[in-house]
Amino acid sequence: MDLSGGDDYYGYMKFGARSTCDDVVASLDLTGRNILVTGANAGIGFETARSLASRGAHVMVGCRDAAKSADVCARIQALHPDARVSELVLDLASFASVRAAAASVGAVDTLIFNAGIYAARYETTADGIESTVGVCHFGHFLLFSLLRHKLAPGSRVVAVASESHRFPSTMKLDKLPLQARNYQPLVAYGQAKLCNVLFVNELARRHPELGAYSLHPGSMIGTDIFRSSVAAKALALVVRPFTKSIAQGAATTVYCATARGLTSGRYYADCAEKAMSKGAQDREVAARLWELSEARVADQRRLGLQITAL
Repeated sequence: MDLSGGDDYYGYMKFGARSTCDDVVASLDLTGRNILVTGANAGIGFETARSLASRGAHVMVGCRDAAKSADVCARIQALHPDARVSELVLDLASFASVRAAAASVGAVDTLIFNAGIYAARYETTADGIESTVGVCHFGHFLLFSLLRHKLAPGSRVVAVASESHRFPSTMKLDKLPLQARNYQPLVAYGQAKLCNVLFVNELARRHPELGAYSLHPGSMIGTDIFRSSVAAKALALVVRPFTKSIAQGAATTVYCATARGLTSGRYYADCAEKAMSKGAQDREVAARLWELSEARVADQRRLGLQITAL
């Protein structure tokens, strides 16, 4: 499967911090591609889905409820009348919803794990997992596990991480996820983003036939990820003149989903490879996180497993 775009795409066209997602796809014909984008209802997720659909890809827009997904499809088709977009109800805070969504997915060659939250106070998913890590990591891990058999060699998995993966410097699995007694929102967010990078690294080792990439979209982009934190939203307004636009923030995601010449298991920012944290390079931790994640998302009724807190 060739997911690299036209012959003259990579090598002649260079992108950077100020490139937009539309710049990245401008020369591409993505007809025949089947791409699933989580968290597609707003911000980077919407711009990612819109730009890919504008170049002929069939894009499945994963949103928490049917109304949001239908609205996204309508908005994209209003901008690009020939766009092929499909609704997908996908609530990553519910394993039952993830399983139902995966069962409805047909052909797919690219998974873009964009959805994420920053919970200002301790909350849990429907399955009792701290919500930031539950949505950002465990929900996506289950989705990949359920769709793995549909991904042919050459397919891609793209995880939107963050420079926040550098904090904490190492992943302490005995403290993942946090509990109410020790909850700190910035720590939970850093854990979640480090999980994203570790997941991609381990995926690349376990499935070398796939392309797996993690990325930093840009700092304090005007998205709604900090919707639960008044202080974080205020800070975002102050620094917004010095940050990327949402379309610029989506550029590296789209780049990782389409560009040729990328190395699986690497971390990207500003449409170029960037060094990941030392903690993200710990192979033993990545392997243990994978195994713990498999246990946590397992279907107890089918496998007869007793799932315990990590």
